[in-house]
Amino acid sequence: MIFLKFIHIIAISIWAAGLVSLPGLYVQRARIQLDEDLYRLQNVVRFSYVKVLSPAAFIAIGTGTALTFLQLPFSEWFSMKLALVGAMVVIHVMTGLVIIRLFDEGEAYPVWRFLLATIASTLIVGGILFMVLARPDAPAILPANWSEPGALKRMIAQISPWAIP
Repeated sequence: MIFLKFIHIIAISIWAAGLVSLPGLYVQRARIQLDEDLYRLQNVVRFSYVKVLSPAAFIAIGTGTALTFLQLPFSEWFSMKLALVGAMVVIHVMTGLVIIRLFDEGEAYPVWRFLLATIASTLIVGGILFMVLARPDAPAILPANWSEPGALKRMIAQISPWAIP
């Protein structure tokens, strides 16, 4: 299990570092004039996303899922951490959509967007680190029975017209 945690931490680190640093590459798009420089930047960005970040995200989520089944961490801090990981996944998908359009002719990545993406990514990664290291008690925002194992099944069963096995 220690080896699995080690792989998980490495994968999360690579994924998080990539999500925080990629907007810095995007903003360079506006300053590039030559086609060969644009092609080089496009290759670096796509390689980083496709060959480094996406596999790291896949490994991080896979090893995290395996660790969840091995440790059974049913606690509020873990639910909050998973919500932040979900936000990381959304940023990852949005990053892919930016890459698809960024290198079309006449496209640029504005500085305000760079700042927003970098700050959001940094805050989410920092939030995950805080949840994992501090394991804070969750504020009583949600009803207590929502964080119990099987809570989602019970809630869906109340509104579903079909029997839930």
